Amino acid sequence: MVSISLLGTKIGMTQIFDDEGRAIPVTVIKLGPCIITQIKNIESDGYNAIQIGHRETKHQKLTKAELGHLNKATAPPLKYLYEQKINSPKNLKLGQIITIDQLKIGGLINVSAISIGKGFTGYQKRHHFSRGPMSHGSKNHRQPGSIGAGTTPGRVFPGKKMAGRMGRKKVTIKNLKIIDIYKDNHIIVIKGSVPGKSGNLIRITQN
Repeated sequence: MVSISLLGTKIGMTQIFDDEGRAIPVTVIKLGPCIITQIKNIESDGYNAIQIGHRETKHQKLTKAELGHLNKATAPPLKYLYEQKINSPKNLKLGQIITIDQLKIGGLINVSAISIGKGFTGYQKRHHFSRGPMSHGSKNHRQPGSIGAGTTPGRVFPGKKMAGRMGRKKVTIKNLKIIDIYKDNHIIVIKGSVPGKSGNLIRITQN
């Protein structure tokens, strides 16, 4: 069975010291608890999947349809819902709460989140292109230079690496090691950095 994803919040970064005195950069994440709000199966939906919800919110911020959907699972009003395909929903039930109990210290996880938006940036910063010559007489310091052919084809092909909006994309970092787990507070500490700002929604899956 595919391990079930968990939704959480990035609290921030800090550093800890190991037994040999080396500083290890770590990220603190609060995961779950998540509630199973819907179970799909092949007979009714054509595929097996579950939907999990995370982070309670106010009733006023949800529509009647959303509240009715959550009431079927006897779940409180939730801000985020996420659907994940699974092999079989046999051992799962509606309204079941999923916590970090399935995680272990030393285990590896994949973390997905929306990266920090950098706004409109030039081609050098966005695509790591090299600059033009800086010698006297050069007029091509930070310009992109030629971007296409001449009369044929007479246009710039789609996907050309140019200046534009940078960041704010879904990024997944794989094989991050769990350094510590605090089950009472639903908090895990992982080695390295994860995408996004503090307070961002993140999703983790086990390897």
